[in-house]
Amino acid sequence: MTAPQPRYRRALVIPVGMAMATALAFLPNVTASAADGTSAAVTGTAATDGPSLSYVVNVPPGHGVSAHVKKAIAEAGGSVVIAYDRIGVIVVHSSNPDFAKEIRTVHGVDSAGATRHTPLPAQSTTDVGTPKVLSAAEVAAADAQATAGQDPLEPLQWDLPAINADKAHEKTLGSRDVTVAVIDTGVDDTHPDIAPNFDRAASANCVSGKPDTTDGAWRPSAAESPHGTHVAGEIAAAKNGVGVTGVAPGVRVAGIKVANPDGYFYTEAVVCGFMWAAEHHVDVTNNSYYTDPWYFNCADDPDQKALVDAITRASRYAEKKGTVNVAAAGNENYDLASDSITDPVSPNDGTPSDRVVDPHKCFDIPTQLPGVVTVAATGAKGLKSSFSNYGLGVVDIAAPGGDSTAYQRPQPPATSGLILGPLPGGRWGYMAGTSMATPHVVGVAALIKSTHPHAPAALVKALLYAEANPTPCTDPYDINGDGKVDAVCEGSKNYNGFYGWGTADALAAVTK
Repeated sequence: MTAPQPRYRRALVIPVGMAMATALAFLPNVTASAADGTSAAVTGTAATDGPSLSYVVNVPPGHGVSAHVKKAIAEAGGSVVIAYDRIGVIVVHSSNPDFAKEIRTVHGVDSAGATRHTPLPAQSTTDVGTPKVLSAAEVAAADAQATAGQDPLEPLQWDLPAINADKAHEKTLGSRDVTVAVIDTGVDDTHPDIAPNFDRAASANCVSGKPDTTDGAWRPSAAESPHGTHVAGEIAAAKNGVGVTGVAPGVRVAGIKVANPDGYFYTEAVVCGFMWAAEHHVDVTNNSYYTDPWYFNCADDPDQKALVDAITRASRYAEKKGTVNVAAAGNENYDLASDSITDPVSPNDGTPSDRVVDPHKCFDIPTQLPGVVTVAATGAKGLKSSFSNYGLGVVDIAAPGGDSTAYQRPQPPATSGLILGPLPGGRWGYMAGTSMATPHVVGVAALIKSTHPHAPAALVKALLYAEANPTPCTDPYDINGDGKVDAVCEGSKNYNGFYGWGTADALAAVTK
């Protein structure tokens, strides 16, 4: 087990991979309006000698925030940022270190907890690396290999034929009536591969927990992670004679920015992201992250319980509104169906320490939430990626997420075992991780929705699993060939811990 270090969500940093920019969080410490348009509660007389933190307060849904709860929030030193009445989740800022403890005793409050350990004001930005960007020579070499009908960089995309996406595109590119949303670090909608399919009306910045629709608010800054842009292109890069091709290059893609400049995905932002998607008729969401600061959120901890409660309410609401939510399984080679896992990185914005958790009681969110499609990664040989988490009954489906060429080398003309996609500023580069597997499944789900436009979320998921290619366990799984088993797969050919119901199939999505 390695020492705790900055974690770049579901994108794996490996030798030819990606490193991302970091900076500390900023949430505007302003008096905001509640969801019903009324003024937020003013800060009360409680102690305010702690750092200004963000909290979620969960109450019974559907009736708005009662005057009693509003008064209690103010008296405990809280200021309401926004209240999502339909799911009963209130986002609050407070400098009272005992705010959550006090508000949990209030009648009408189901749960409450701090979403972070660091103060709200921003600190300095630190660059920790740059993407593995394709050079002009590499672009030209790929273009020379492209056949009629291929985008210039498509010969390097071994991942498309791995899920029969190239064959699917001969039948359809997907429907413009289908919108997918990338809940992530932001999307550069000016990129030539993304601009033709970008849906501005369904895009927003949710970092504060309250949607900001200012033009371009969904874009990452130059110092922020390119993660969301890469993911968006994997799903819906246009087939337009430029760059790469997405799995569903005819559908629309929106950006919902939920990661702060440091790359943290806090609960209030994730709740906002799901709610925004639900209210803007998004068909599929891509969630290539886990919600900070806890890798696993334990139900016996009141703060962590509140975070699980809030995001569960939001994701379930989105699904009821017709949205299929898809999430990455993670990159630690964890067996998420085991009895115990050692988590060395939580809380990742505080003082982490090794803690042993039971993943049946402590949850990776949104990955392990009810109804969410959980995606494992495969490499160029179709085997579970060396880093991918797994687990019988947890992983639902698998898709290309890349792996080291030392383990899984693609067939020429592809040269890298990683996944190629757009980067901000009109560039392209390689990344790997279950972050990259998830958008492949999102793209296939978008093709299913294109083929069956009236299918509810439950049917889209059922078809996604039924149309997957059954992939038997890799047994023994010795990915580095050193004679030692690196992971144990349980289950049958049709359903197992490495690949779930199988490997996603884009062709089946448009023909069945």
